[in-house]
Amino acid sequence: MTCPPLTITFLGTGTSSGVPMIGCDCEVCTSPDKKDNRLRSSILVQSPNTTLVVDTGPDFRYQMLRQKVKHLDAVLFTHPHKDHLAGLDDIRAFNFFTKRPIDIYADSLTEEAVRRDFYYAFTDTKYPGLPQLNLHTINLDPFTVGDIPVQPILVWHLKMPVMGFRFGDFTYITDANHIEETERARIRGSKVMVLNALRHQKHISHFSLEEAIAVINAVEVPQGWLTHLSHQMGTHAATSALLPPHIHLAWDGLVVEME
Repeated sequence: MTCPPLTITFLGTGTSSGVPMIGCDCEVCTSPDKKDNRLRSSILVQSPNTTLVVDTGPDFRYQMLRQKVKHLDAVLFTHPHKDHLAGLDDIRAFNFFTKRPIDIYADSLTEEAVRRDFYYAFTDTKYPGLPQLNLHTINLDPFTVGDIPVQPILVWHLKMPVMGFRFGDFTYITDANHIEETERARIRGSKVMVLNALRHQKHISHFSLEEAIAVINAVEVPQGWLTHLSHQMGTHAATSALLPPHIHLAWDGLVVEME
């Protein structure tokens, strides 16, 4: 299926604690630069006919209000950690206005967490105001959401499988520290790649800045954006000055147009 033009908006680009981090008075957490204020990582993907989000973290409600999102067709989940899942209850507003369930796409591990954490949405006894969810279990087979083709990409967050997603020529991967060669082949040919880069120092389950740059270069994607950034990365301005010309730090509110 041919991919229509897409508008991708970065709803959040921070790690699990967000930036600023509660109680921290470091240079990044006290920075006056708005690009150093990072909500939990998520993107909004819009075609002329379809709107979806990847992940609904704890900041989901505010992210929807901040971007003035009035309609949502689907949620795609990368993995079941709370900083990517916890805000799902707030899709109730979209249920109310569209009068229909929201399609949820997740692997079996994440679906199990959705059913556990939001158990009240799946009880036999329904009452007004419950989230209405239409769950779709995904694997590595491609699928479509409205008019948007989706190719899942399996990556590893230490020992946890995480789903990355390719939408046409745009690939989005977060919470990874290893990508097998078979999955790198699914990325190659993308024009834009988003990849997590937690900090400068090596981490047990996230790519470091150096590692993320190496991956983007290895798959030969011409433009890279880094997300899921912690306050340990340094300020947006200082770290951006260290990057090669084709790789950039993403920021909340960044918009990427894909023709």
